[in-house]
Amino acid sequence: MDAASLRKLLQEVRRGAVSPDEAVARMRHMPFEDLGFAKVDHHRRVRSGMPEVIYSQGKTPGQVAKIFKSMKEQGGNVLATRASFAHFQAVRKLVRKAEYRELAQAIVLQQDPANYGKGTVVIVSAGTSDIPVAEEALVTAEIMGNDVAHLYDVGVAGIHRLLAGREILDKARVIIVCAGMEGALPSVVGGLARVPVIAVPTSVGYGASFNGLAALLGMLNSCASNVSVVNIDNGFGAGYVASMINRL
Repeated sequence: MDAASLRKLLQEVRRGAVSPDEAVARMRHMPFEDLGFAKVDHHRRVRSGMPEVIYSQGKTPGQVAKIFKSMKEQGGNVLATRASFAHFQAVRKLVRKAEYRELAQAIVLQQDPANYGKGTVVIVSAGTSDIPVAEEALVTAEIMGNDVAHLYDVGVAGIHRLLAGREILDKARVIIVCAGMEGALPSVVGGLARVPVIAVPTSVGYGASFNGLAALLGMLNSCASNVSVVNIDNGFGAGYVASMINRL
């Protein structure tokens, strides 16, 4: 559906020839914008409730910048993950208000300040080395319109640090737990929490951690029934799913 077709549809709605529900049903099939090297799905928010997100790794700075600008012009918040500072520099030339979140390796543009969540998404990291993945989850949940809070460096080697933050856990509607090494922390948090816990294995640890595989298997075998698991280092996926849960 191009701009002219969209204007025509809106006119039909105003005249009463098409109901709002029928208009939305038609709009669900709006096409993408073809940039030649990328087909930007501007209509994903209508279909799935969340906008498309730019995965920057493997894309040139120029490609990321053009996609980012295209999405910015549609309104709403824009997020690019796995972005280098070179990606950000290219984006900033086209979108002056874009910001770079260095720890999360994310480029963000906040044009919609609305809060769509019904509670708080709490992000927990086992160690300081897990914070980059935790920050990717936090930025994702934040840009998707949620209240967020975090509790960092509270791994099982010093469990009293986690218990000291119990008040933060208690106010959560969804909890994301990022941990490497043996990946034990999500099970502990799951045993304390009455809400869904999304476990994120990180590639932090010595040789036998197998770049996060040990943590992934440990989390998949969690005895806490409220724990689900995303892929290794996938803070974005955890933040996205947590946002969807928080909107329910």
